[in-house]
Amino acid sequence: MKSHPAYLNLGTAELKRRAEKLCSLISPCRLCPNLCEAKRAEGKKGTCGVASKALVSSYNLHFGEEPCLVGEGGSGTIFFAGCSLRCLFCQNYPISQFRYGNEVSKEDLAKMMLELQRDGAENINFVTPTHVTAQIIDALVVAVEAGLKLPIVWNSGGYELVEVLELLDGIVDIYLPDMKYSDDKLALECSQAKDYVEINRMAIMEMWRQVGPLKLDERGVARRGLLIRHLVLPNNLENSRGVLKWISSVDGNIAISAMAQFFPAFKAPEHPYLNRRLTKAEWAQVEAWIEEFGIKEGYFQRM
Repeated sequence: MKSHPAYLNLGTAELKRRAEKLCSLISPCRLCPNLCEAKRAEGKKGTCGVASKALVSSYNLHFGEEPCLVGEGGSGTIFFAGCSLRCLFCQNYPISQFRYGNEVSKEDLAKMMLELQRDGAENINFVTPTHVTAQIIDALVVAVEAGLKLPIVWNSGGYELVEVLELLDGIVDIYLPDMKYSDDKLALECSQAKDYVEINRMAIMEMWRQVGPLKLDERGVARRGLLIRHLVLPNNLENSRGVLKWISSVDGNIAISAMAQFFPAFKAPEHPYLNRRLTKAEWAQVEAWIEEFGIKEGYFQRM
């Protein structure tokens, strides 16, 4: 399977039109489900903590992602500061919640993409991109005009609006969203996310419609498709069961990355049931559900 990024089929004119449409959603901001309507173009910060320019914490070749994203060259990750979620257990909280990063112009962001491509990246992996969707696509236009040809990975928290995702159709090659919750009460308590379950599931369905099952090239590197991440939380196994059951009910070919790597970061040490790691017994139960629901595609960590 040849590497041919979806956005090259769109053409520059259409890519620019999508960027303009997304930029029109910045003020008042309607890019994420918070619908905070902050006038970000005027320098006001949204719920995400970011104003008109994207904040980049770091960019590099990352070898710690799922194997199909890493390949030989590494995933070309660009970490954005700020977030539309407020997860008590965020493992990247200095970036997402404290917003450690530098403002970048669209030209700066395009240069990062092109530098990662020159360094041999397998893809361009936008990490926590939802709240800066407009800025990213605006920069992508510049990068494509300068010769960018790598697949795009949309590595998000999965709390996204379908109407925004529709503007990414034909641009994003690989969707890598979280499915954190099947329980709205837990989502509100732990991530301050209203109506998470419905919003997340609708977003996943739109991603699935756009890119379908995960497809790898002859080297085992992902070139297109959906890969859902689920981080198992301690003391909340029914939440995980609900996530796994729903995914399997949609399509047995959806790939998942089930993760046992939870540790009590950020505010989790103070929380009554997020203040410890998973036990082997908890993970064994999750593994049993994965088998029960017939989930075979993806990656399943071992403890």
